[in-house]
Amino acid sequence: MAKVLVIGASGQIGKQATGKLLELGHHVIAPVRSPEKLSDIDNSNLSVIEQDLEKDFSSHFEGVDVVVFTAGSGGNTGADKTIMIDLWAAQKAVDYTKRAKVPKFIMVSSIGAGDPDSIQGEMRPYLVAKHVADEYLIKSGVNHIILRPGTLLNEPGTHLVRTDMPDNQDEAVIPREDVATAIVESVGRTSEDNLITYLFKGDEPISKVFD
Repeated sequence: MAKVLVIGASGQIGKQATGKLLELGHHVIAPVRSPEKLSDIDNSNLSVIEQDLEKDFSSHFEGVDVVVFTAGSGGNTGADKTIMIDLWAAQKAVDYTKRAKVPKFIMVSSIGAGDPDSIQGEMRPYLVAKHVADEYLIKSGVNHIILRPGTLLNEPGTHLVRTDMPDNQDEAVIPREDVATAIVESVGRTSEDNLITYLFKGDEPISKVFD
């Protein structure tokens, strides 16, 4: 079993991923701003640490097998928090991972992060932040998996996905639970090849994506 550092463990995707990892017997380290958000998870393999990601959080990386970055500033914050969390904290996490020689980094990104110029509107600053963070990880030399899910849904997961871009924008969606499952599959992936993949509702088992 792996020792997994989940950055963003109190978020909607992160908390589900944390629960799934614990069910499989992994040890999860969860540095979060509000530890009470994880108080309903009773598991001896969970280590919750109060941590502000805008400060130094490098102490949590030693001895870790996998880093998962699924933190986000949230939809109700401004561009300043987007820069500090989705961009700056992500880049610092990559640096800390490299310094601690952690074997794998899993980044939860977004569908539009590959080409923010193709997106107009209020989401664009967020996607630019995600794009820059992704590029920083890609160029770092750290072994990585980048997940780019479509529009997130609050509904039960199907454990079935597609990784090609749908022609219909309405089909470019995925339940948050399936993204959490993809994180778990990424943790267990044995290949050391870097991977960038989109994730949408589909008909292929999530496990097949990470064979």
